[in-house]
Amino acid sequence: MRLEGRTALVTGGASGFGAGIARAFRAEGAAVMIADVNAEAVEAMACVLDAQFVVADVSDGDSVGHMISTALGALGPLDILVNNAGVTHLPTPLEDVAEDEFDRVLRVNAKSVYLTARRVVPEMKARGRGAILNIASTAGLSPRPRLSWYNASKGWMITATKAMAVELAPFGLRVNALCPVAGETPLLKSFLGEDTPEMRAKFLATIPLGRFSTPQDLGHAAAFLCSDEASMLTGVALEVDGGRCI
Repeated sequence: MRLEGRTALVTGGASGFGAGIARAFRAEGAAVMIADVNAEAVEAMACVLDAQFVVADVSDGDSVGHMISTALGALGPLDILVNNAGVTHLPTPLEDVAEDEFDRVLRVNAKSVYLTARRVVPEMKARGRGAILNIASTAGLSPRPRLSWYNASKGWMITATKAMAVELAPFGLRVNALCPVAGETPLLKSFLGEDTPEMRAKFLATIPLGRFSTPQDLGHAAAFLCSDEASMLTGVALEVDGGRCI
C-alpha cells in the first residue's frame, strides 16, 4: 500500500500501459481517476478498476482544463499526475508523413505535457509536494527508422522531464519518465506496420530479454517512481525495455 491516501490522474488510462498503471496504483491504495478520449472504453475500465473517469482530449487546452477540474472535484488535490496518453504515425519515410499526422503526434505526445503542467503545477507548488510521471519510450533514446517524428516527440518528452525536474525540485515536486519498449497495447500494430508472427519475431530479436513490455511492467515501475521509496529520484528516464537500449 505504498500509495495509500494518495490521489492520481492517469491520462490514456482506458487501455494498454495507462490501464496497467492505473491498476497498479489502485492495488497500492491510491484513489485514481483515468482519462481517455474513448468514452465507452474509459467508462468500462473505470468500472473494472473501481476508479473515477473523465472523457478528455489531452491535446486540447479546454478539454485538459475540464479534465483537471473534474479530477480535483472528485479526488481533491492531486498527488500524482501520469502523462501516458500517446499516439504514433505508421512506419513511413520521414518526408512522407502527412502534416496533419505530424501535428497530431506532437499535440498528443508533447503539447499535452505542457497543457497538464499549466493546470497541475501551480497547485502542487502551493502544497509543496507532487509527483509527475511522463510515459516516454525507448524510441526517444534509441530511435528506429521510419518512425522519425514519433521518435522526436518522445525525445522531447524525455528532455521536458529533465527540464521540469530541475525547475520544480526546489518546490518539492519530482518529475520522472518511463521508457518502455513496444508492448502488448493497441499501439503495437502501428509500430510494427503489420502485426504478423514474422514482424513480431523480428522486433523481439532486438530485445535481449525476448519479450515486449507489459502493462504490468509499467504499473510496477510507475508505482515505485511515484512512491516515497523513490523520494531521491527526479529527472530519471527509466528504461523498462528488457535491455533494448543496451
